[in-house]
Amino acid sequence: MESNIQSIIEQTEHLVAYGTDADLQHFLEEQNISDVKELVDELTEEAPRIFEVLPITRSVHVFRILDFPTQERILKKLSGQKISELINELPPDDLTALFSELHGDAVKKLIILLPERERKEALKLLGYQENSVGRLMTPDYVAVKKHWTLSRVLDHIRKYGKNSETINVIYVIDDKGALVDDLQIQKILLENPNTLVEDIVDSRLVSLNANDDQEEAVQTFRMNNRVALPVVDDANILLGIVTIDDILWVANEEYTEDIQKIGGTEALDEPYLDTPILGLVRRRVGWLAILMLGQMLTFQAMEIFQNDIEKLVVLSLFVPMIISCGGNSGSQASTLIIQAMALGEITIRDWWKVMKKEILSGALLGLVLAVIGFGRIAVGYAIEPAIYQGIWIPLSLCIATSVFFIVLWGSLSGSMLPLFLKRLGLDPANSSAPFVATLVDVTGVLIYFSCALAFLGNYL
Repeated sequence: MESNIQSIIEQTEHLVAYGTDADLQHFLEEQNISDVKELVDELTEEAPRIFEVLPITRSVHVFRILDFPTQERILKKLSGQKISELINELPPDDLTALFSELHGDAVKKLIILLPERERKEALKLLGYQENSVGRLMTPDYVAVKKHWTLSRVLDHIRKYGKNSETINVIYVIDDKGALVDDLQIQKILLENPNTLVEDIVDSRLVSLNANDDQEEAVQTFRMNNRVALPVVDDANILLGIVTIDDILWVANEEYTEDIQKIGGTEALDEPYLDTPILGLVRRRVGWLAILMLGQMLTFQAMEIFQNDIEKLVVLSLFVPMIISCGGNSGSQASTLIIQAMALGEITIRDWWKVMKKEILSGALLGLVLAVIGFGRIAVGYAIEPAIYQGIWIPLSLCIATSVFFIVLWGSLSGSMLPLFLKRLGLDPANSSAPFVATLVDVTGVLIYFSCALAFLGNYL
């Protein structure tokens, strides 16, 4: 596959350098849309010419799957005529997404190029909140009245269906434009043509509100297995539809953002390689500074037990192992819970189920690691007994007990923190693995030395 793309790139470069526009256009029309997209990404200097020679239909298909920085770069170098053709043919939802990313002056210049009807639609869509369903919807759909016959419905589809985003689903409205139901095209085709629409509706309607968050729309699509969903306002008036391709795009963006946050950085607004160095630093330095300050609390905790460490230096040897066990278990738990929340598998109401599950799993994990820790000291004592100052048995019990409780605490902290943040209205992904690890590190030191006092108090 990679060699095929490389061959297409080389042929394109040759045609750009030595061929005519007609030769280049003929070659590009023979390629898949995804391959042309790869060409645009790889041949940044030739990208504008590729768009200029492409027929407008293929130009739109390629343009709408590009990331925004590439779209912006191409728009700056296209001719005015090509820009006008492009934005006039872009679906309303894609056009809105483009306008929402551009600066105000650029939006004004492009909106002027739209016909009056499309201009009104674009401005209407831009009136919704940035992450709302209203920004995703398209007004290109087929709607029919509930008192129509199916024969009339089919005539209506033949007349207006070519301009619709999808005709797999037909939407039923009343005389005031309120949404009544949706019908699969299959159901319409298989019924008697003289049947009335209102006789076959089943009222099993699933819809979105224009002001809903886009993440909620992703969950609704996932739970209902739909290719498109209608969008209504607070009065149940049908405003448009959202299709699965837009939802998949949102899901990918949200997933990418969550992964970056889980890693302990702010979400990037553009691809990694396109992000300036200072932009990367700005998005990473905040969390790193907070985590550094948090780790300083570990030093403060160890300072409390400084005298004990001086009496039994061997205690300090196991500090990295002890706190890493808690940090790792906490990071695992937080990642699992954040992912489950993103997929809609758990909600805030499930906090008690999650806690019970993590208490049990954390205890079992802690027990396994405690046995390993105990065995590690036993083996170490057999090899170099002098290091353990003749107290390897109480030391082993101290390490094993510390590991058990720290792993249990890490699992509980990592699982509960995302749910707690969600309850406060914050993004659960902010409870990133590094943050949980730092929290458990500090408390882990306290647990460790408390166990040391319990088991080794006579030696301190």
